[in-house]
Amino acid sequence: MLFCFALKMQRGYGDFFPESLTSSLTEDQSKQLCDLLGNVKLTLLYKASVYGYKPLFFHKRCDSQGPTLLVAYNRTGYIFGGYTSVDYTRNEQYITDEEAFLFSFQGKFPVYIKVNSGHYARYDNAGMPNFGQQLYFCKNKQPVVYIQGGKSFSFNAERFYGNDSRLTECEVYKVEQNLQTKEKPWRNIRWTSIRRAELMQMMRDYKPLVTSVSRVRILMIGPVGAGKSSFFNSINSIFTGHVTNKAVSGSAGTSLTTQFRTYPVKDGREGKPLPFVLCDTMGLEEQTGAGLDIEDISSILQGHVPDRYKFNPTSVFQPEEQKASRPASLKEKIHCVVYVIDATKISLMSDKLQEKIASVRRKVNSLGIAQIVLMTKVDEACPQVEENLQSLYLSSYIKSKVQEVSSRLGVPVSCVLPVKNYSQELELELNCDVLLLTALQQMLNFADDYLDDVCSMEDKPK
Repeated sequence: MLFCFALKMQRGYGDFFPESLTSSLTEDQSKQLCDLLGNVKLTLLYKASVYGYKPLFFHKRCDSQGPTLLVAYNRTGYIFGGYTSVDYTRNEQYITDEEAFLFSFQGKFPVYIKVNSGHYARYDNAGMPNFGQQLYFCKNKQPVVYIQGGKSFSFNAERFYGNDSRLTECEVYKVEQNLQTKEKPWRNIRWTSIRRAELMQMMRDYKPLVTSVSRVRILMIGPVGAGKSSFFNSINSIFTGHVTNKAVSGSAGTSLTTQFRTYPVKDGREGKPLPFVLCDTMGLEEQTGAGLDIEDISSILQGHVPDRYKFNPTSVFQPEEQKASRPASLKEKIHCVVYVIDATKISLMSDKLQEKIASVRRKVNSLGIAQIVLMTKVDEACPQVEENLQSLYLSSYIKSKVQEVSSRLGVPVSCVLPVKNYSQELELELNCDVLLLTALQQMLNFADDYLDDVCSMEDKPK
């Protein structure tokens, strides 16, 4: 009897359960989560199917363990959860954690959802884990996920876990920095003020390969809200010397840009125009009859659309009869096309939108125009990069996103350039400038490749 009582006591406090636990994550999923967090290793502390969906067992295993990652699994096959950098202690207080985030595997890669306000990232009590008193795991000792009102995190339940609240498993991992591994950047970049000055001077000294073209014309194309206008504002800010907002940008359900705009950039407020023009367009939308039309893009590429032309999604651009009868000159045409893609929404891109971009690419290919992809909002996509932009090319997660963009859009990996536009900053930042200017330099190089190709074709005997 005493032996049985002692055995029950051991079971009750979790000491009788095995210390060696088996993760339900695949090796690839585990790697993706480690990449998201940076150079870390995960150690499984708690597994609900072994220790039970009871707060006592959870806290015995997970209290005072430092940063932890919760991973939940439901019957529909969704894998989702959250990260907190602050210990669980059962102190009955709100926890401030600016590094907290939620994630959800949507396809091969996890989507990262940053906490809106770190002041209410968690409520640390004797119950099971919650994030912002908004998302609860294993509520009332049951294998369920539960949502109630709250503004700490912004997510859609359908996308986050398929609206399937019944859990099949819940795991908590200790997150530790892996100090033994010295990471090697997958692209080399010099994050110095000297490099910024070199790049700016290169832009000032640049001359298009063809003498008839005084300024290279770069066309920005992308979904609504991806950051086309913000890229121009960012480049303009660098050469103006302070953060500017000349082009309309922001967040909206439909495109804020309704006109075709050609934006020259001056070298300083009173300086001379630099030898490139950034052309902004209405955003692409997946619905038929909404956003920029493929035929409008064709007219822009061939130099027929004037500056400030207002797009009409229900009616394509019709060039004037006189202009339509003659081909535009080379200096009026587009010399490089840049697809602007939001790094946080790559995995959520619909088939319709992907096919629309593919249609644009086919048209651009037929004209032989150089193409490049700008992957924006890298800081919002990866917490490691948000903390330090210089870790961009150390981040395996960002590398995986670059590869995903390459695969989805059918462009070489070398043509996908991750950047961070100026959005909420009030002052210019060195790392941001170097990244943006490096991307612009590649655009000018690609434009020269196109101009070189055009000249070669014209030089061939008829």
